[in-house]
Amino acid sequence: MLMNLAPLFLLHAVKSAVPGVDRNDIHADHTALPNWAEQHAIADYLDREMAKIDALLAKIQEAIDRLKELRTALISAAVTGKIDVRETAA
Repeated sequence: MLMNLAPLFLLHAVKSAVPGVDRNDIHADHTALPNWAEQHAIADYLDREMAKIDALLAKIQEAIDRLKELRTALISAAVTGKIDVRETAA
């Protein structure tokens, strides 16, 4: 909705040292809004997609945590001599 008003904001924002828009600048302008059912459908869609993103982020964090554990274990094994890393370093 505000994207439709962006040109109007820019037009009125230059009239003072501190850019801003007041109610009188945009009061008479009309903005199209989806009907209530469509707004709910959009919100539901966004909720579903955000849930997918949140699940992916959780999996990524689990992988990062697991890799940190493996790195710590590998360093420990190398330092204590449990694995031979001499050929790897050459």
